[in-house]
Amino acid sequence: MKYAIVESGGKQYRAVEGTTIDVDLLDVEVGHEVKLAEVLLVVEDEKVQVGTPSVKGAVVTTSVVDHIKGPKVDTFKYSPKKRIRVKSGHRQRYTRLKIESINLE
Repeated sequence: MKYAIVESGGKQYRAVEGTTIDVDLLDVEVGHEVKLAEVLLVVEDEKVQVGTPSVKGAVVTTSVVDHIKGPKVDTFKYSPKKRIRVKSGHRQRYTRLKIESINLE
């Protein structure tokens, strides 16, 4: 099994060929290719390559599948004696990437 640990938007993701990952919103249209060059670790069968801080020559090629919204997060501030009630919500936007290949050069 071949997989890699990649970084996008300050977060780390486990990328396995053929699967999808949800990263923070990228300004790329659906169907276009995105190359993630910040590869921190590559595992191929029993061979492990750890980067310092990234693996040289390693690139993960992905394609944009969709732009989605995450689950809604509600916040409610309540102060009983002052009659303060504030309700707000937020939905984070993500880009869904399909892992096409993990290349080592």
